[in-house]
Amino acid sequence: MNKTYHNLPGLDASGAKVHVVAARFNDEIVERLLQGATQTWQRLGGRADGLLVSRVPGAFELPVAASAIARRYAPDAIVALGCVIRGDTAHFEYVAGQCAAGLMRVSLDSGVPVIFGVLTVDTFEQAAARAQPGEGNKGGEAMAAAIEMMQVLRKT
Repeated sequence: MNKTYHNLPGLDASGAKVHVVAARFNDEIVERLLQGATQTWQRLGGRADGLLVSRVPGAFELPVAASAIARRYAPDAIVALGCVIRGDTAHFEYVAGQCAAGLMRVSLDSGVPVIFGVLTVDTFEQAAARAQPGEGNKGGEAMAAAIEMMQVLRKT
């Protein structure tokens, strides 16, 4: 997604129900992603009562929470936010890969768009750059993608 993604014409969150599920691990980064998502939600006309937020321990837990949210709340879309930073072990590949696969499975099984707003980076500095306020914030981009997918599915 490019830096103008937030400003795509026609994106409208009014009347939408979106649920954000956010990891607590690497919370300094994830909180900034959540702020970006919330700001984009508001800018696109989303109402406060249409946006729910749930927290989970880490990125590995995002898929099971997203699955429960899809079943229980039937939102128009789910935005999954997290941050996995590569370390010296294979842990990164397991967590990032299984998180992505699990979220895709939830989306396909439920029919609810589940947007992958999980940073998978090599360093904390890369994560911080992608979570800066304003355009380019990957949480904001994930929210815009959720609204776009909601609109696409409403038309099909």
